[in-house]
Parts: sequence; C-alpha cells; structure tokens
Amino acid sequence: MLIKILGSGCAKCERLEQLAREVVAERGLTATFEHVREMDRIMAYPVMTTPALVVDEVVKVSGRLPSKAELAGWLQG
Repeated sequence: MLIKILGSGCAKCERLEQLAREVVAERGLTATFEHVREMDRIMAYPVMTTPALVVDEVVKVSGRLPSKAELAGWLQG
C-alpha cells in the first residue's frame, strides 16, 4: 500500500502523517509513506485544500484531519 500525504509541511499535514503511521503500526499493515510537498505534484490530484490523504492513488480525504477510526477503515479496506 502506498500512502501519500499531500501538504506543504504544516502542523496538520505532519499530524495526518503521524496518525496514518500510528494506524498502520497498530493494525500490523504494510505501507510505504511519501510526503508530497511540491505544489505542482499536489495539483495533480483533485484536491482543493490540504492536508490530503491519498491511498494507492485514491484521494480519501482533503482539508481536514480524519479520526483514527476513519483512517483504519480506509487503510484496511
């Protein structure tokens, strides 16, 4: 599974990555993480606001921090 965090590196972007890493570790999942900070690469996705979470090239959420339960559902799906 490839998990991308889209965002410039703001506190919310960093928190989203931290939450996703926690869920992956707690659930024993295997994932590769990439933090996309370049605006031209972020604009390649259909997101209007960051932070955004992309799992295997599918945007799961943008503009807000999801709960750990939401993350777990998306990552185990």
